[in-house]
Amino acid sequence: MRLLFDQNLSPRLLAILAALYGGSTHVRNEGLEAADDDTVWEYAARHGFAIVSKDADFHQRSFLLGAPPKVIWIQRGNCGTEEIAVLLRDRHADVLAFGEDETASFLALG
Repeated sequence: MRLLFDQNLSPRLLAILAALYGGSTHVRNEGLEAADDDTVWEYAARHGFAIVSKDADFHQRSFLLGAPPKVIWIQRGNCGTEEIAVLLRDRHADVLAFGEDETASFLALG
């Protein structure tokens, strides 16, 4: 599953999680660091990414619009990059199952 990490997450996650989530990227790498949610949403849908964000706005948007793109909502407050990496590593099987579920539009990880 290819992930698009939102601005509120560190681009360092790409290197940390490359073995599990190959082909993933960060909004900064795609020139979307200052883009609004609509633009990020459209980019992810068009290019086959699931959006990973701590922003509840994408979670709400997934309710309204459905997938694609799928949304992985990180429900952790103030936490470091390594903690998020551990979460995505530990829940890898859940993330993959979510990616294959044609009816699911969001996954909350906390």
